[in-house]
Amino acid sequence: MARRFDSIVIGTGQSGPALAVRLARSGRQTAVIERAAFGGTCVNVGCTPTKAYVACARAAHVARHAAEFGVNIDGAVSVDLAFVKARKDRIIGASREGVERWLRATPNLTVLQGHGRFTGAHTVSVTAAGGETIALEAGEIFINTGTRAVVPAIPGIERVRYETNSSILELTTLPAHLAIIGGSYVALEFAQVFRRFGARVTVLVRGTRVLAREDDEVAHAIEKVLAREGVEFRFGAEPRELAPLGDGARITLDDGPLDVSHLLCATGRQPNTDDLGVEAAGIVRDAHGMLPVDGQLHTNVEGVWALGDVNGRGAFTHTSYDDYQIVAANLLDGASRSADTRIPAYAVFVDPPFARVGMSERQVRESGRPALIATMPMSRVGRARERGETDGFMKALVDAQTKRILGASIYGIEGDEAIHTFIDTMTADAPYTTLQFAMHVHPTVSELVPTLLDGLKPLTPQAL
Repeated sequence: MARRFDSIVIGTGQSGPALAVRLARSGRQTAVIERAAFGGTCVNVGCTPTKAYVACARAAHVARHAAEFGVNIDGAVSVDLAFVKARKDRIIGASREGVERWLRATPNLTVLQGHGRFTGAHTVSVTAAGGETIALEAGEIFINTGTRAVVPAIPGIERVRYETNSSILELTTLPAHLAIIGGSYVALEFAQVFRRFGARVTVLVRGTRVLAREDDEVAHAIEKVLAREGVEFRFGAEPRELAPLGDGARITLDDGPLDVSHLLCATGRQPNTDDLGVEAAGIVRDAHGMLPVDGQLHTNVEGVWALGDVNGRGAFTHTSYDDYQIVAANLLDGASRSADTRIPAYAVFVDPPFARVGMSERQVRESGRPALIATMPMSRVGRARERGETDGFMKALVDAQTKRILGASIYGIEGDEAIHTFIDTMTADAPYTTLQFAMHVHPTVSELVPTLLDGLKPLTPQAL
């Protein structure tokens, strides 16, 4: 006989724990199911560990350039990868344990460890590691099962050792030569990190440039900085075959073989919905395995919601948490929030970081609307000059008729923080003049945003 609950949350990524606690505190008898590590991708193999690595890599980079600031360091700078990993493990361990303690200490909330799987529209079985299975039933079920790395179907890949974004974080010895397949944010972040750690790094990009969804100038600027640090790029490079070579691999490309000690596959993510039993519940999966939802994050089955990466509505930690806020507000607070009105925003945590909100210049041009544009090199920003880090630029795009900000990009020092001036103004649906006439603190990166907007001019057609 199934154990009866009011609500069931499957998965403890960024949405799941907060939602489970809110549901339980509302008086609902709630169950939360986790089959692996509490905290999901972000805490265990995503944002938290990778940004810990980014911080270590930056420390090494700054140390190597200390003499440019009059700081003398005797001897070469090297990185102890085992120490870096141990530091990362301590950080994620504290976060993971904190999530679990929070859940287990919440009244009305039952924590179940095992693999959750639908057996009907409102029934779920949970199979523990030892094989014991229990049946659950609830009128409200929330899916927050996240994604995992895609492994490309390259002939011979089953015969070689390869890493994903998860497994590469377990290395304790620095790769002699790391090849990375992919040209998006995961590939670039790891490329810079391991190059700064001291490894030789080659990035294999199928297309003609990195970051295919960004404007050309963004992609080329980031590539230029990473190449200057020693990251090697090979474009139009699609691996045809892989073969073991000692502990490493031989990668066959159109222009010849590439022999490497380590291989990282960074070619995308796929949702953890293939073993969730959604068919038994009648829940629709799209061609990519995502669970389509409406603006309130309902699936096609009444009483079942999908949050986080599995719904295809952003696939970032911050969009997942916003999913929780939308569902909680609508279900528990009588609100009518919708993901349909959410303004897309994200960052690529290379150094310096790149951040964007809203539309890119290419998207604005394709829309055909009359628009204004302003750009400014980071070399005009006092904070950047003082730090000796003047790579990059700021860009803003504005609707010429409504004066609303359409989008903004910042590639440069602290751009991942400064972008929030644009995010907040756009969320408030305020005209760009609200931001243009704001008084910002000196000396900061954000203080140049009003100056950037002072330079708005008509977006002219691009030359053929």
